[in-house]
Amino acid sequence: MTRVLAAAGMCPPGPPTPGWLAIDDGLIVEVGSGAAPADAVNAGLAVLAPGFIDLQVNGVGDDDFVSADAGGWRRAGRAQLEEGVTSYCPTLVTAPLDDYPAALERVLAARADAENQALPTIVGVHLEGPFLGGAPGAHPVALVRPADREWLRALLAAFPGLVQLVTLAPEADPGFEATRLLHEQGVTVALGHSTATYETARAAADAGARLVTHLFNGMGPLDHREPGLAGAALDDERLTPTLIPDLVHVHPAALRLAIRHKHNVALVTDRVATTGLRVTQDGAARLGDGTLAGSTLSMARAVKNTVGLGMPITRAVEMAATIPAGAVGLTDRGRIAPGMRADLVALDRSSLAVRAVWLSGEPVIGSVEPS
Repeated sequence: MTRVLAAAGMCPPGPPTPGWLAIDDGLIVEVGSGAAPADAVNAGLAVLAPGFIDLQVNGVGDDDFVSADAGGWRRAGRAQLEEGVTSYCPTLVTAPLDDYPAALERVLAARADAENQALPTIVGVHLEGPFLGGAPGAHPVALVRPADREWLRALLAAFPGLVQLVTLAPEADPGFEATRLLHEQGVTVALGHSTATYETARAAADAGARLVTHLFNGMGPLDHREPGLAGAALDDERLTPTLIPDLVHVHPAALRLAIRHKHNVALVTDRVATTGLRVTQDGAARLGDGTLAGSTLSMARAVKNTVGLGMPITRAVEMAATIPAGAVGLTDRGRIAPGMRADLVALDRSSLAVRAVWLSGEPVIGSVEPS
């Protein structure tokens, strides 16, 4: 049965304008502007946008995705859904190689459970490490190691289609053999936790790298004579940098410069489980020595902060949904257009708070009564 949703503002593309969309069998089948059909469910003054996609989230609250049980995965999924996230990549950080298979088995179970529990889609795992370089940040240095191409090949064979994204450092992959393997296997390669030069980062892009993990963090500084990985991320159109807009990891001025300079920039939360960490007044999660270990940012707050930088709401939504989807090859979501999954979020036009969320056209959070 076809259902119709209408709102005073829909985006992207373009600025929020009155419109409506028709949903059938979980997909958007038609999009219109102006007055909605008489039988439409009206979201009133809300802004209707595609559901957010978080490519880097390590855990939520007390639940770390490395060790969470079924209840923990459900709690974390529900918490993200309430903040507008309809798809995400659970992120596993640096660990001994022998620990990854068990963690991936838990992700497989959680992904199957999410499909039956009206929870955000787990589109695939993000392995952030252990193949990192000269800027490990909060990753345990003793476990950081050179890229192991054969280990990766075996892991991908054992868990087909589960690993979506791998962050590695170019200096950990001499000759870019692991980068090429991952790219050939359809896994998105992100460059990060690296002190690679501009030239080396560009060479990694030649080998198939397409993302840069949390721009400005976990990499050498942007210098006018040695631009480094940050410079390559901003200069090479093949690379999509991600940004953590919690206003702690990156100064607001640097966020504005990156967003205004380059179109294909994606927002991530780098949210972490806070057990054992120190959460400071600015909302950052830190190790005992003060090293940033991640954030407590939600994607809804990331969008709000981006708008607070002076960006239009359509730009913030694009960076939270459309660009992340494209960066990892998700062609069925991230936009309001015919043929896309009807994963949607309604945002309060003034506060940008999440008012309602739909998964495949089914309401799962909140209300859409007219304002």
